[in-house]
Amino acid sequence: PDLVDIGTKGHNDFVTNIDHESEQIVIETLRQKYRDHRITGEESGTTGNADSDYEWVIDPLDGTANFTRQIPHFCISIACLHKGRIEHGVVADPIREEEFVASRGQGATLNGRRIRVSNLEQLDGAMIATGGRERHQFVDEETSVYRTLLDLKAFTRQPGSAALELAYIAAGRLDGMWMRNLSPWDMAAGALLVTESGGLVGDFDGGANHMKSGNIVAGSPKCFKQLSQVVKRYLA
Repeated sequence: PDLVDIGTKGHNDFVTNIDHESEQIVIETLRQKYRDHRITGEESGTTGNADSDYEWVIDPLDGTANFTRQIPHFCISIACLHKGRIEHGVVADPIREEEFVASRGQGATLNGRRIRVSNLEQLDGAMIATGGRERHQFVDEETSVYRTLLDLKAFTRQPGSAALELAYIAAGRLDGMWMRNLSPWDMAAGALLVTESGGLVGDFDGGANHMKSGNIVAGSPKCFKQLSQVVKRYLA
């Protein structure tokens, strides 16, 4: 903790020296191998070849607030996009030594073992995660979603790392999630993990514009459909 310098980028939006140092290590590693690619990092913005069809999207420390309070739930998220489509994704949890990896059309793995979303068919008993920024502006709407999920006997959690939550859906640990005001680096790798493990991802309107809107719903197929209906009713 004494080696961590903590600052803020906005209200309750924390950044540390570890964010910056981790991002620079990832960027330099990518530059050595992919000199002509574009790289977008949460902390340093976009660098490299602006005309490249390839873009790497990096979140060097997803779950910074947890990290600053020594809560062991955070990760590194890296995705590779080709012409705007997510082709590869990695979410790495350094505390648990877990590495979630997905490539388009090739499935998803956890430490080399294939993973699949849960087979739960209803929200009754489902484990649903949530979170996101600026939610205080939508207190009534968010409360309505919570109340409906409680009525449906679902469990809700707010663990604090969007990328890990998506990875956990891919591994069947969570059944679904909804989050507001995310950035592409928060969800690019995780979204591919979910779809490559048999799950579904969309936005609050029921479409597939989550990478641009920043609002995401994800889950196993049956839970996704039911959760999307609840979210669309109150948040779209």
